[in-house]
Amino acid sequence: MKKVLTIAGSDSGGGAGIQADLKTFAARGVYGTSALTAITSQNTLGVQGVFTLPAEQVAQQIDAVMSDIGADAWKTGMLANAAIIRTVAERARHYGVQRLVVDPVMVAKGGDPLLQPEARDALIAELLPLAYVITPNHHEAQVLTGQEIRTVADAQAAAVTIHRMGAHNVVVKGGHLPAAEDAVDVFYAGQECGTLHAPRHATRNTHGTGCTFASAIAAELAQGYPIREAVQRAKIYLTAALRAADAMQIGQGHGPLNHFLGQTVALPDASDI
Repeated sequence: MKKVLTIAGSDSGGGAGIQADLKTFAARGVYGTSALTAITSQNTLGVQGVFTLPAEQVAQQIDAVMSDIGADAWKTGMLANAAIIRTVAERARHYGVQRLVVDPVMVAKGGDPLLQPEARDALIAELLPLAYVITPNHHEAQVLTGQEIRTVADAQAAAVTIHRMGAHNVVVKGGHLPAAEDAVDVFYAGQECGTLHAPRHATRNTHGTGCTFASAIAAELAQGYPIREAVQRAKIYLTAALRAADAMQIGQGHGPLNHFLGQTVALPDASDI
């Protein structure tokens, strides 16, 4: 069985972070391991508290996993601060990680910053060049590039810029692009930009979509799929899990996806990457 290590924060509500990552790995048929960076007290209504672990403890968790179980891919999520980011980058170089999926948890869906400037700089300088694929939302792509993103064309230009900054492959997520009728993600691998389309689905159950998408990409890469096909398969799975979430209605706010029912829903492939 292929194995994927997620390095991210814990979500006590189970919808995002480590919990969403491990559910996604299981649904996509890989064995998931984890290194926690922070413990959050949260539910579908919001975050009530965050406790960040020392960088040394994060490194110890990574070493424990890699020295025994190993990993065919890594996925990073909430890394909390500059010290943890530098530690993860150093460990990734130490272990020669080739399939590193970076979900740059820098800016929330609504635009609120999640990383301080020092940590953002560390992510750009240390982790971005190691990323086999990076998956920013359009707010994060704006922070990474300094370019305003309001249209798919803007997202394509940002993807090219992020690729030039060092990431091997770039997916700029478009679920919240104000000018796009569909949910359109942009994919760039150094040649022409491709797009992945899915009809928008009106639902409040969107908690953990970014974590799930990046984790699904990591799972597909671990199983040997080429990057374009891995991204494509992850998009199809995410869309299915999002639609299937309406049958659950967990919590009073933004509920989680249906990670396991989502894998059974057959969807047409509407991408052109």
